[in-house]
Parts: sequence; C-alpha cells; structure tokens
Amino acid sequence: MKKIVLFWILLITLGVKAFADEKVTFTTSAPDAVVVGDQFKLSYTVTTQSVRDFRVPSIKGFDVLMGPSRAMRSRRNEVNGKVTTTSSISFTYILLAKEEGEFTLPGAVIIADGNEMISNSVRIKVLPPDQQSGGNNSSQGNSIGRTSSNASITNNDLFITATANKVDVYEQEAILLTYKIYTAVDLRGFDNVKLPDFKGFHSQEVELPNDRRWQLEHYKGRNYQTTVYRQFVLFPQQTGNLTIEQARFDASIAQARQITSFDDFFNGGGVVEVKKTLATPKLTIKVKDLPAGKPESFSGGVGEFNISSSINTTELKSNEAVTIKVVISGTGNFKLIATPEVKFPEDFEIYDPKTDNKLRLTSAGQTGNQVIEYLAIPRNAGTYKIPPVEFSYFDIKSQTYKTLTTEEYVLNVAKGDGSSTTQNIANYTNKEELQLLNQDIRFIKMNDVKLKPYGSFFFGTTGYWMFYLIPVVIFMALFVIYRKRISENANVAKVRTKKANKIAVKRMKTAANLLKSNQKDAFYDEVLKALWGYISDKLNIPLSRLSKDNVEETLTNKGVDKELIASFINALNNCEFARFAPGDPAQAMDNLYQDAITVISKMENSIKG
Repeated sequence: MKKIVLFWILLITLGVKAFADEKVTFTTSAPDAVVVGDQFKLSYTVTTQSVRDFRVPSIKGFDVLMGPSRAMRSRRNEVNGKVTTTSSISFTYILLAKEEGEFTLPGAVIIADGNEMISNSVRIKVLPPDQQSGGNNSSQGNSIGRTSSNASITNNDLFITATANKVDVYEQEAILLTYKIYTAVDLRGFDNVKLPDFKGFHSQEVELPNDRRWQLEHYKGRNYQTTVYRQFVLFPQQTGNLTIEQARFDASIAQARQITSFDDFFNGGGVVEVKKTLATPKLTIKVKDLPAGKPESFSGGVGEFNISSSINTTELKSNEAVTIKVVISGTGNFKLIATPEVKFPEDFEIYDPKTDNKLRLTSAGQTGNQVIEYLAIPRNAGTYKIPPVEFSYFDIKSQTYKTLTTEEYVLNVAKGDGSSTTQNIANYTNKEELQLLNQDIRFIKMNDVKLKPYGSFFFGTTGYWMFYLIPVVIFMALFVIYRKRISENANVAKVRTKKANKIAVKRMKTAANLLKSNQKDAFYDEVLKALWGYISDKLNIPLSRLSKDNVEETLTNKGVDKELIASFINALNNCEFARFAPGDPAQAMDNLYQDAITVISKMENSIKG
C-alpha cells in the first residue's frame, strides 16, 4: 500500500513540476492599421495567473477611452487522452486614433511567477479618413461594410490590381507579378477565375501562406480591406514588348436588402448574393536583349551567382571512379541555365552528370543552390590535369557579364593490379554494365587447345536444346506475371473508384466535427482533402498528377455536365479562398460544407464506372 501511495505522490510531483516548467509568455496585440476616428483594442496577455505590478508606459498618439480591464481565462485541452490546462490574464485598453501617421507602442512590464517580464512592442499605422465618406469613417476601419441593395457596386468598391515590380527588364530577368484584392464591400469569394497564359514568359507561382490576413490600406483617397490573391515570378523568353493579358474574376458579394415581410426576417432575407465580374488591366513589359559580348562559357544565367567545386580524391588507380561536385548558388533563373562542362582527359570514360536542386522561389527569382555531380573513370595510369570549370552569367546589379572559375585538379592515377575491380557506381547511373569493370575482356588462352570439327561439339546436345528452351520458359513466365499484374491493377483501380464516395463521406463527417468546434484551418484542409481525394479516386489519377485543368478535361471526356464541372472547380476555388476571406467565417464554413456535399453527391450520380 505504501508503494502505491508513494507512486501517486511521485506522479503528482512530476505533474506539478511539468506544469511549473511551462514557459510563461507575455505578449502585446493590436491591429496593424486603423483609421483616424476608429476605436480599437490594445491587449496585453500573460500565460499565468500569478501576476502583480502591471505597468504600461504612456500611450502617445491615441486617446485612452477605457482600461485597463482585466479578464482571466482558463482552458482545458485533451489530446490523445492527455489533459492539459492553460491559464492566462489579459489587460485590455480601448483606444481612439486621433491623427494620421505610424506609431510604436512600447511593451508593458509585469511580475509573473516572481519574474519581471516585458511584452513586445507593436507598430500601428493610422490611415486618413475615407474621403468619399466625408471624413466620418468610424465603421470603415475595422470591418467591411455590407452595401445596400439600392446601391450599385462600382469598380471603386471592389477591384483587383495586377502589378509588376519591373516593367523594363532584360531577357530572362525575373519579374514579380502580384494580383491584389481591394474591397469595401462584403466579398464572399470567386466563382470563376481566368488568369492569362503568360505567353512569352516562363512562369512559376509563388506559394503564399495559408494564414494570409486582410489588412487595411488607404488607396487613392479611400480605405480598403486588402490581401494578396496570387503571385507569379515571370522570366521573359523573348525580347520586345510583351503583353500580360487581362485576368478575369467572377466575384460573389453579400448585399443587404430591405426586409419587406415577416418571412424575410426569419429566413435570412436581409442579405442577397450579388455577382460582379472583375478584370485587371493589361500590362506591357519591355524586354531588352542581353548586351553584346557574351563570353564563350555563357550559361544563359541572369541574376547573381557563385560557383565552387570539390573532388572526392586526387590519388586513385586506373578503373577507379573519380567524382567532381560543382555547386552553383545565388539568385536567378536557375532552371533555365545550361549545365557547365567539366573537361576530362580523352581516355577517361565519362557519364552524364546528376543534378540536385535545392531552390525556393522568391520575388527576385529562384534562390538556393544547384549541385552537379560529374563521374568519370580513368582507364590508364598517368598524371592528368582537369582544368577549371568556367561559368559565365549576366549580373543584374552591375549589368555586365561575369565569369567565375573553379580550381584546377591534378589526378595521379596509378596502375591497377589487373584484377577485376568492383566500382560501386550503381547509385550514380542506371547502366548495369558499370557495376563490374574489367570483366568484358577475356585474355587469349595460350595452353594446349583441343579442336573439334565444326558443328560436332554443340549441335544436338542437352545444352543446345536448353539454349532454346530456357528463353521460351522465361518469356512465358514473364507473360503470366505481366497479365496477373494488369489484372491486379485493374481490380485496384475498380475498388478505388467504388470506394471514392465512401471515403469522401468519411472525410466530410470529420469536416463537420471540425465545423462544430470552429477549427477553421483544419476544416478547410479536410474539405480540400475530401474534394481532391474523391476526384483522384473516382478518376483513378494520383493526387500528385491532379490539377484543375486535367480534372476539367477528364470529366468533360467522361461526359459530365459542364455546369457540374464548373461547380466542382468553384468549390475548390472557394475552399482555397475562404481561408482568408472577410465576412462571417461561420457562415462561410457552413456554406462551403453544403456546397461540397452537394457537388460530391451530384458527381457520384454523374460519373459512371
């Protein structure tokens, strides 16, 4: 009994210690931007309830309307059967923005768990009032207004800009193209998006974070909620004036209407959905040819680059492999540059280089490094020189050609012992004949040789018949295996297709639970998994090869109604957009859930087989 008591005391002690060891945080939160005349919250939150001596420095540039108000919170979480409790205290002020400008509010000071802590400072941008509202903009700053049905939605209420960070560039120079949403209405999403094909450019889309936020921005005398919708890095492939065509968006907008009946009130008739088509203006990019005087070793690279090299050994024997690694690092058009040449001696056996890219896309192009591995095998002994590798590119900053070189290598190749040398280069190349070297040549036999008449030593023997019989048997066995695999694959595809709806329903049930618990990001991820997973299983196309274009094409070939295809694509677009869309998040999540359920059900009835 004593042992049990001691065991429980130990567990409680460890639990208390773990709780005590949790790191206490003290943070400041406030909006990034407000409008003159706006009221907003400034909060200081500490993740413990053992606090004292809370002090805030003077708040300059704002009027303090209320505060600090103190609120205590305690949250109990259970994950995988493990229960954790978190407690916090918030100190909140209500401030009024008095004047335009940028202001920094320093952190507050508090004694938490016996330790003095200072919270982070915050920077707030105060925008001027909306000129179109006569300077009274108290409701414009922190929320998007819902327009009346009596008022038409103009191009000044909602629009999308297409901007390039450069319009006068050299061929292959990176251009950042940004599509940005500006809205003063309750934008719910886009039903259809048609982007240009970027003719004359090599394009790569920038991966934007899923948790993008709407921000307040003053633009041409008016305040808008803004967010970056899509970004692309473009590399012009030809000279002259290149045109980026219009992008078109079919927007859905929530618009208030007057309630005319008792039924309208209880049926949510106070809001109607309005459609509006948006189009971005065309952009013209002036592309200049690269200057004359290109070096002979010019790679086609445009940007800023560095080069280095290494060798695995300079002392080896004949028929042993030598490996040289060349690393190109920097920023530019990595995917469009030519692989530099390593000039090995003539009697070396040379193999195609391997390339490993570790790149990420930025506004200036691709940034990172490219590792190129060269493998060669000397067949004879001797001393050999491998000259430096030359790499030339066009430097954007200096607008000149630059040539970089690696170091020269001297190889001392000793004579091999004449025995078969095993070279482990199977990881480098798929050529099976390279696994074993020096076994393709047989020495001439000099001993006594017994001769037999032609045709008398092999024809009609057991070995003769086996020579013909074994290949036939092998062929038949391979044929049977091949047919069996085809049948198995067909069955797998059939089973996968039949279970598509069942799996999608299961995922949507999970999404429903996430909807109830208001887990926004997890909900959208699960709906996207359900939509993409369903169409992947139904069409028997791997997820890695799926795109909206090939989904639309495949469904069209299967005879699916165009409107249903458009509904499915719109459901995908709305799910991606709703993560950062303004308006009522709960209503948006519920609408998206119903749309996804409906489109999957209709698709199941439409796709046969």
